[in-house]
Amino acid sequence: MKQKFFSITVAVFAFALMSAGVAKDVIKYSKGTAIVNTSSIVKARGFQGKTPVKIYIKGNKITKIESLPNQETPSVYANAEEVLKKFIGKTVNEASTMKVDGVSGATYSSKALIENVKGGLKYYNDNK
Repeated sequence: MKQKFFSITVAVFAFALMSAGVAKDVIKYSKGTAIVNTSSIVKARGFQGKTPVKIYIKGNKITKIESLPNQETPSVYANAEEVLKKFIGKTVNEASTMKVDGVSGATYSSKALIENVKGGLKYYNDNK
């Protein structure tokens, strides 16, 4: 009985430590702008792997979205990045509920980018 209690306690403590470590690196603030890094919170995958982004939010509006290093084919990924422009200037709530189509010829990458943005915005809303 004591062993089971100890194991559960250790597991809960380890989970709490991991969660705290993720949270401190996800949202950073600079000059009134929140910067959300989706690298550790969204597991969306393009054709070759993860497609993380940084989302810049000021005054509850998205001012910029920056792609982070990834393994996608550069020319295909450049086409997919066009979907990011659709979120610029939108409020966090507007962008969170937008329906955005993937880019033909870059479907996996563009859908992964959309999922990254929406996941980052959800995290921002839940943790700001």
